[in-house]
Amino acid sequence: MTVGIRDVTLRDGLQLTGKPLPTERKVRLVRELLALGVEHVEIGSMARPDLVPAMADTLDVVAALTPDELARCWVWVATPRHVERAAAAGVTRFQYCFSASDSHNRANIGRDTEASIAAMPDALAAARAVDGELQLCIATTFTCPFEGEVPLERIERILGDDRTAGASDVVICDTLGQAHPAVVRERVGLAAARRPEAGLVFHGHDTWGAGVANALAAVDAGADVVDGALGGLGGCPFAPGASGNTSTEDLAFTLRPAWSSPDSFAALVRLGEEITGALDEPDRARVRGGALSPQARAFPWTLRA
Repeated sequence: MTVGIRDVTLRDGLQLTGKPLPTERKVRLVRELLALGVEHVEIGSMARPDLVPAMADTLDVVAALTPDELARCWVWVATPRHVERAAAAGVTRFQYCFSASDSHNRANIGRDTEASIAAMPDALAAARAVDGELQLCIATTFTCPFEGEVPLERIERILGDDRTAGASDVVICDTLGQAHPAVVRERVGLAAARRPEAGLVFHGHDTWGAGVANALAAVDAGADVVDGALGGLGGCPFAPGASGNTSTEDLAFTLRPAWSSPDSFAALVRLGEEITGALDEPDRARVRGGALSPQARAFPWTLRA
């Protein structure tokens, strides 16, 4: 099975950073990632800029990209109006997100889960009006920072609700990074069984050090795309306890997508170093230590000076 990677540095990766990344650098990063072969890039969010300031220039990033580039780029949305505004700017790939737990959905989006589900048909219609695709993104699929473990039945109801049908993909999110491989396999497998017509994406965090293991479990259960961020950047400002995403570099080395090679991997590691350095954030990519080891020069994936 061929597995793709979606880099989410420019959305989830930037939500908790202390410094902003200039719009021009965001645009260049999108092009660098696409040129390396990364299949998908999440380039921003339609969230309120006063709540998530790092996303305030999302539509400026969109305006700088070509239609061909935007065809591989996703924007986070939470309402039909978000879809309409993004579509008017040229977006055709939308990630419609809500939380499985009401408490997190209220903190993150300002309404309960039922209200988000009820609005999804209108969001789908707005995406279809521009020949676009809309993903069903279920945050807090495993645990909620306010409610604890999320019952499996809650996920079953969302996947079985006719109002969520028609999405191009289902995104299963370990928002807090508290999942482990067995439960990832269970819940991703449930989505694969309930939505065989849709693609399947796994969005993981490395809070408890299981990011790569969980990604592998998700692929075993049917995921065909996994999310990552350069340098392990990321976290949710509305989910206390959530740390960075599983790093794109770790996923590229472990999963070996079609575009991955020693040269592309080296470029990815250097990009992670550059972006985390520009943001004054630590580079948490676990493979970086091995890639830079002077004692491992015989290994082709080791970076050369």
